[in-house]
Amino acid sequence: MLSTTTELLRLSQGQLNLLEACPRKFQHTYLEQLNSPANPEHEERQTLGSRFHLLMQQREMGLPIDSILQADPQLQRWMAGFTDAAPEILMSATDNQTFRESEHYRTLQIQNYLLTVVYDLLIADNQQAQILDWKTYPKPLHKRKLESNWQTRLYMYVLAETSAYSPENISMTYWFVQSEGKPQNIKFTYNTAQHLKTAKKLKQLLNQLTDWLEDYQNNIQFPQVPEGSKMCDYCTFAKRCDRTTVTEETANESLLNLDSIQEVSL
Repeated sequence: MLSTTTELLRLSQGQLNLLEACPRKFQHTYLEQLNSPANPEHEERQTLGSRFHLLMQQREMGLPIDSILQADPQLQRWMAGFTDAAPEILMSATDNQTFRESEHYRTLQIQNYLLTVVYDLLIADNQQAQILDWKTYPKPLHKRKLESNWQTRLYMYVLAETSAYSPENISMTYWFVQSEGKPQNIKFTYNTAQHLKTAKKLKQLLNQLTDWLEDYQNNIQFPQVPEGSKMCDYCTFAKRCDRTTVTEETANESLLNLDSIQEVSL
């Protein structure tokens, strides 16, 4: 159970996505810290993705990466493909007016919540700010799914709220470095109308969370998705929630779905 004292609750884009998709699963995962069974393939993909992020961070910091690339053919292929596809991103700033930082961390307090974002790379000058995010799973997500994902919405929203940039001067680009053929990217621009829409949605979601947390203190569970929802068929908490019993096949499907959710945060 949560403490009755007022504390700031940190929320990432991944937690907002889960809260919106299934409040009860949010309760099990983040409040009760119940874990899904480990999946070796999932863990291997996560590890490789983390290594690529670390590689890009070290490169941005000016640290040597040749020995890392030589020891890992997979990373070597990804880096070579990305270098060919986006050489301008890998170029260092040639003037003092451009800000570049890998793993750039920002927070924004709203009500009793601390929204946290970590940009894989932030490039900003006097005119505009670009958020870049590396993805290492093979197939790019559909643009519409990315657009509605809280990573896209929250990342640009927080930057607009914590900087002097207008929404119109902010963009976010996802780079899928392991895409078939060559790396692909999906870019999102931003505007004031989107910013206001995100602010409204955030307020609604956080107000709901506040109510659910108050109920939770009184031993009232978070809401579940409607009975018969397909989400329950692929959820490892289905039995705990008195929903469909998870078979081995659906459990594996669940872990694959979890992969795609967690990859978005990498």
